[in-house]
Amino acid sequence: MTAETVTELFEEHRPFLTGVAYRMLGRVADAEDVVQEAWLRWSSADREDVREPRAYLVRITTRLSIDRLRHLHSRREAYVGPWLPEPVVTEFGPAVPDSAERAVLADSVSLAVLVVLETLSPLERAVFVLREAFGFPYAEIGAALDRSEAAVRQLAGRAKLHVEERKPRYDVDPAVRRDLTERFLAAASGGDLERLLALLAPDVRLVGDSGGKAKAPRRIIETADKVGRFLLAVGKEWPAGTQVGIVELNGGPALVFSVDGKVDTVFQTEVADGAIRCVYVIRNPDKLAGVRPA
Repeated sequence: MTAETVTELFEEHRPFLTGVAYRMLGRVADAEDVVQEAWLRWSSADREDVREPRAYLVRITTRLSIDRLRHLHSRREAYVGPWLPEPVVTEFGPAVPDSAERAVLADSVSLAVLVVLETLSPLERAVFVLREAFGFPYAEIGAALDRSEAAVRQLAGRAKLHVEERKPRYDVDPAVRRDLTERFLAAASGGDLERLLALLAPDVRLVGDSGGKAKAPRRIIETADKVGRFLLAVGKEWPAGTQVGIVELNGGPALVFSVDGKVDTVFQTEVADGAIRCVYVIRNPDKLAGVRPA
């Protein structure tokens, strides 16, 4: 295998590997670091016995992600305020049409699901991601993790049950979410508390992530009245010239606020039964570098 072929094969699989690593780690920089390490190992490995490059690369990437997760545990425990995954632009392209497959991919990268995945062990998370997000056979997952197929089935069942018990029941209809996002923006920016409250579920939650590096609530805000009043107060603080637009992030519409051409805040809503059930506010500048102004 020539050096050019080695590079071409890896670059062909890089987006897929990054998708696996991001779902494992919840942060783009960590995912990219892992994939770069996978490249270094791939480029220097003895590839004579590698019959299926993708399976080989997935194995390396998954094992590196598990190692990284274990190192990240203490960092997450010391995080200031609530922790949310880093938002990513999701453009599935023509290869993944509007279908059940697209819905599965969008759901697997949603903020709500990634938050729940944080409660799994690194091994359970790896099995869940490979099986539920990408449909890997149990035997192939076992080979990647050096576990028996029976052990992988047990891990998969336990992880899936754990996620199903904790995952909020949100709607995934993109048209409904976009409509409510647009109405949410109009009501909040217009200072209309009554219209805003009409969009919020009574038990709505607002989760803010600043990492202590920007102004954001350090505790989850609950109930429609408290969330609505908080949002209206925030709306009054935006400087003149603030730009806002809707971008698809993590499989759903999100409001991207930019100040002087730099992304300052991402708002994303989760919807169920025609009402907004959760509002995510991401302001940690370290997590906004990959988001473009709308």
